[in-house]
Amino acid sequence: QVQLVESGGGLVQPGGSLKLSCAASGFAFTLSAMYWYRQVLGKQREMVARISTGGERTNYADFVKGRFTISRDDATNTVSLQMRSLEPEDTAVYYCHTRTWGPIWGQGTQVTVSS
Repeated sequence: QVQLVESGGGLVQPGGSLKLSCAASGFAFTLSAMYWYRQVLGKQREMVARISTGGERTNYADFVKGRFTISRDDATNTVSLQMRSLEPEDTAVYYCHTRTWGPIWGQGTQVTVSS
């Protein structure tokens, strides 16, 4: 079964950190570029970060550069997003995504940044 399952979301205070994880199954993970997207209610889903196959190249949206780090572990078919210096504007549902074999989305995990 092709699946992406996110975890690690929650409530965090401004300036805090959170690490999201995404477990992949049912497709050739090591041959797939992986993405994190986020969506605020009522707004379009936007790309946060991308990591190439093998992890050699990463790309970030301007609004997270220097604060978020995407990584992957091909041994465990997992992609992670380490988020630091979180701001209230980072509040959103975060989604794991790949499209190498056709679009696959996880169910999303809620991140709320609030005092």
